[in-house]
Amino acid sequence: MAFVFAQRVRFQHCDPAGIVFFPRYFEMVNATVEEWFATRLDLPFSEMHGPTRGGVPTATIRADFTAPSRLGEMLDWTLVPLRLGRSSCELRMRASCAGQLRVEVFQTLVWIDMDSGRSRPWPEALREMIAQDIDTEGKTT
Repeated sequence: MAFVFAQRVRFQHCDPAGIVFFPRYFEMVNATVEEWFATRLDLPFSEMHGPTRGGVPTATIRADFTAPSRLGEMLDWTLVPLRLGRSSCELRMRASCAGQLRVEVFQTLVWIDMDSGRSRPWPEALREMIAQDIDTEGKTT
């Protein structure tokens, strides 16, 4: 099942012309990932980084910008996991407004131990939840 998170384009995201400044999309990507962990995977970053002592830094990220987004618009971010490795997870995120694709992002997260900074296998319960949503056919599930 795809995870969808709506975010309004705010003044803080825009350049003087009122168009999203491209690095701000990456802040929206991070907000989408954080909300996915909190609401879909039941692991808020406060628990992940605190008692769990885990983290999910980005190993790779690629973005294709297809149309500008403007101040005040509502972007629907759709997140779908594509591949789950021992300690990594490849995600596809698409932001659209009124059905028009604005940006598509491919990101690889790595599960790490916060104390050592090294990758470690996904906790089994978390792995099972992510695996349920894997898109095996290249379509949004």
